[in-house]
Amino acid sequence: VKELRELTGAGMLDCKKALSESAGDFVKAEEWLRKKGIAKAASKGSRVAAEGLVGVEVQNGGTLGVIVEVNSETDFVARNDDFVKLTAGMVSHIAKHSPKDVDGLLDQSWAEGKKVKDLLTEKVATIGENITVRRFVRLQVDGVGTIGMYLHSNNKVATMVEVLGSTHAEAEALAKELAMQVAAAKPVYVTREQVPSDVLEKEKEIFREELRMQKKPEAIWEKILSGKLEKFYEQSCLVDQLWIREDKKKIRDVVAEFGKKAGATLSVGRMARIEVGEGVEKKKDDLAAEVAKTLGQA
Repeated sequence: VKELRELTGAGMLDCKKALSESAGDFVKAEEWLRKKGIAKAASKGSRVAAEGLVGVEVQNGGTLGVIVEVNSETDFVARNDDFVKLTAGMVSHIAKHSPKDVDGLLDQSWAEGKKVKDLLTEKVATIGENITVRRFVRLQVDGVGTIGMYLHSNNKVATMVEVLGSTHAEAEALAKELAMQVAAAKPVYVTREQVPSDVLEKEKEIFREELRMQKKPEAIWEKILSGKLEKFYEQSCLVDQLWIREDKKKIRDVVAEFGKKAGATLSVGRMARIEVGEGVEKKKDDLAAEVAKTLGQA
């Protein structure tokens, strides 16, 4: 089993089954894995999959939302109908079965005794590219509230925002509005209170170094630092950001206005933003170098 795994890259259970089906014949077991596409799929597992799609859906009357990122190696495959259906299926599965993390998701049952990881292996073998589920977010409203979602037209950026305090139509409208804000303005935190102290101290140190370089009098540093921190909050914290529709208003003012219309005190709960391939180092092919290398070997 160990030798077959090392040769094909297939999983232990698949190798055991292959040897069983082949009556212990190593060569036939390898052929069995290749015919099933398992060995082929495993060989593609190390390839960088930084393209793909995000799927997003809000269910249960706005109280449950899911975003999932499913990756492929090329954008061409991501536009394939089979890949689109796979992404939509992952959203529905996560909403229903609530896995804790990606590893937990992969180990869950999909259908007819098949696990999610087995499904992906089959898709890799069929489609011919490495396919992975990189990450997902599942939000369930605890109490009174609603979730708004936004999916960009390229299906590569999706967001969700939780608005608490009411399920009124105005609360729903606010949640959708804030989801668009998160997509466009990319806040890192909802409120300034959520900024970790070490992040804040790092920002302050950067600002102090700037002031030293500019040779500003130390007596006015604190006043300048206060202004710079406000700018930092305005960029990084959702409720402190300027509204993308009307930059004279901050999001906290928009929340208050919608709350007044809803007849309730509204607040922003959690948010999520997933963009395909974000943070993944993509392989860059140098065509000229490849051609030169080929000519040199000819």
